[in-house]
Amino acid sequence: MNWLQLISNKRLGQEDLHISRKDDRTEFKRDYDRLIFSAPFRRLQNKTQVFPLPGSIFVHNRLTHSLEVASVGRSLGDDVAHQLIDLHPELAHTLFAEIGSIVSAACLAHDMGNPPFGHSGERAIASYFSEGDGITYKGQLTPDQWADITHFDGNANAFRLLTHQFKGRRMGGFVLTYSTLASIVKYPYPAIEATKQKFGFFTQERPLYERIATELGLCRQEGFMRHPLAYLVEAADDICYEIMDIEDAHKLKILSTTETRDLMLGFVNPDRRQHIIERASAVDDLNEQVVYFRSCAIGALERECVRIFVENEDAILTGTFTGSLIDHSCPLVKEAYAACVKVAKSRIYRSRDVVDTELAGYKIIYTLINLFTNAVMSPQHAYSRLLLDRVSSQYEVDSPDTYVRIMAVLDYLSGMTDVFALDLYRKINGESLPMI
Repeated sequence: MNWLQLISNKRLGQEDLHISRKDDRTEFKRDYDRLIFSAPFRRLQNKTQVFPLPGSIFVHNRLTHSLEVASVGRSLGDDVAHQLIDLHPELAHTLFAEIGSIVSAACLAHDMGNPPFGHSGERAIASYFSEGDGITYKGQLTPDQWADITHFDGNANAFRLLTHQFKGRRMGGFVLTYSTLASIVKYPYPAIEATKQKFGFFTQERPLYERIATELGLCRQEGFMRHPLAYLVEAADDICYEIMDIEDAHKLKILSTTETRDLMLGFVNPDRRQHIIERASAVDDLNEQVVYFRSCAIGALERECVRIFVENEDAILTGTFTGSLIDHSCPLVKEAYAACVKVAKSRIYRSRDVVDTELAGYKIIYTLINLFTNAVMSPQHAYSRLLLDRVSSQYEVDSPDTYVRIMAVLDYLSGMTDVFALDLYRKINGESLPMI
C-alpha cells in the first residue's frame, strides 16, 4: 500500500461528479459534518455505552463516547501526520496531511451501527437465529447470508448504515469519502471468513467494500488488508472506552478514588506520579482530580500509539502488522492497560446495574426480533400487518427475498434507541398505552 493511493477524497456514489465548493472545508471535514448533523448520530445519545442511561449521575452514552473517540482520533492522526511528513517530505502538500480529519470522522461513525443495549443487543440478534426460533430460516439463505445474521455485529452494521441504498433514497448511504469509509472497517472480511464474532461488512455491502478496497489498493491475493488509518480509529476507541469506563465507575462509587488514581497513573513514568498527585491535590473535588489523572493516562496512551504506528509504518503498509497498536506498547503501558482491563471485567462489566441492563436489553431485543421476523415472513396475518405498519417505508420488509426481509428487520431494530425499544416492547406487551 502507498499513502498517495490510500488517501482519497473520492465519494462513494459521486465518483463521476465534479462539484465546486463555496467554502474552505476539506472533503474529510465535510464527512465529519455530515455525520454529526445526522439523525442516526443524534440517536446515539439514547444508546447504552456500558452503564444504564443516567439518572442523577451522568455517565457515558454512545454519543459522548463517540465524540471523545473522535477527539482522541484527531490527535492521533495529526501527530502521526506530522511525524511521517518529517520522514517523508514528499507527503507534505498532499491529502496525507489531512489524516487527522479522516480518523476523526471515522471515529465519529464507528458506533453508529450498534443496536440498542450494545453488545447485549448484538448477542440477542445473533442468538435468535443461531439457537432460537430463527434457525428455521437457515434453509432459505446462502451460507454467506446465514453467517451475516448469526454473527450480527455493530461494526459491519455501521458500514451498512453508511453505504446501503435504502428504499426511497436517491443515493446510497451518507456519500462519504472512500478513505473515511475504509478507516471504519477494522475487520476487512465478511462474516463467513471471520474466526471470531467480529467482521467488517455484510454480504449485500461486499461489492461496495470491494470497490473501495480496489480504489485504495487494499486488495491482495488472499483477501483485503486493513486500511492503515483503521489502526488509529481502533486505538482511539480502545483508549477511550477503557479509561472512561474507569472514570464512570469512580463516579458511581464502584471504584474508590485511590483505586482509580492508581490505575490511571499506571500509564505514567513512576518518577512523575508524585508530582501529578500533588498537582491534583490542589483541587478539592475528587471527581476533578480523577479528570486530571484521566487526562494524563490518555495523553500517555496517545503518545505511545503514535510512536508504535510511526515505528511500524512499513509493516502496516505491507499488511504484515498484527494485533492492535496497544498490543505492541512498551511494558509500562501494556501492564497498566492490562490492569484496567482486569478491573473492568471483574468490577465494572459484572456489576449488578450493568448485568441487569444486559438482561433486560437481551429480553427486549430478542422479543422484538422474534415478533417482527415472524411478521415479515407471514405478512398476511392481521397481527403482522399491525406490526409492519410501525416500520418505516425505507425498509424493504415486503421484498420477495428472505434475506432482504430479515435484513430490513435488523435495520429497523438496530436503528432504535434504548428508550424507543423499551417503549415499543411495553406497548406490544400491553404494558403501556398512548395517552388518550
